[in-house]
Amino acid sequence: MGSATTQALAASAAALDKQRVGAATARDLFAAARTAAGSSQLSGALADHSAAPEARAALVGSVFAKLSAGARNVVATAAAQRWSRPADLIDGLETLAIRAAAKASDADVAGELFEVSRLVATNPELELALGSSLGDAKAKSDLVQKLLGGVASEATVLIVSELVRELRGRRLRRLLQSAIDIVASQSGRTVATVTTAKPLTAEQAERLRATLSRTYGGEIALNQIIDAGVVGGIRVQIADDIIDGSISSRLTDLRQKLAG
Repeated sequence: MGSATTQALAASAAALDKQRVGAATARDLFAAARTAAGSSQLSGALADHSAAPEARAALVGSVFAKLSAGARNVVATAAAQRWSRPADLIDGLETLAIRAAAKASDADVAGELFEVSRLVATNPELELALGSSLGDAKAKSDLVQKLLGGVASEATVLIVSELVRELRGRRLRRLLQSAIDIVASQSGRTVATVTTAKPLTAEQAERLRATLSRTYGGEIALNQIIDAGVVGGIRVQIADDIIDGSISSRLTDLRQKLAG
């Protein structure tokens, strides 16, 4: 992500945080992202920093007139920023929609999204059905509604439904992980994915959370994966950082040294 896009997204997120948002705001922002993604001419015009801000504001008012006032204000703020490329503006609108959905919900949206990502990871047929670029967008969205409706929160169902509709060449599991990070960030938390051979006790989880909080700062949310293949020990991933103290990792290292 370029520095211009980073700053643009931060300014747009700040504008969102000033709004009173509901599920309708999130749906409108997802709709704005879809509309921008569907027209390279529109996304290019919205992200054209050489155009006068007034012109871009007028374009937002014209194209997105049917959006709620709150969502339209956020889109206008996003269009007023300097993005590294038009595609970043589209991704930014999607990010803002995810943040809005999380902000409007009292549920543990990050935790629910993690469970969805695990379901997809362990079910190749489901991953193919939802993650194929050849599938019908509405059919995939309807499948999500059928699978998650009544089980997950409205916010989680909305986010997953929208992501499978707009893959834009991206891998579904990567999209879900990105959504988890966005939701966690919205609530001021950092997500740590913890893989162990057996579940952590409450005391172990709290000690780990406190240790990671001291290291990375802020509140840590733990997502646990149980995998007998790690044999013993623990593997922790936070963003691109991986802390691997599992026995299986040490055995792999030993085998590589012996082979070398």
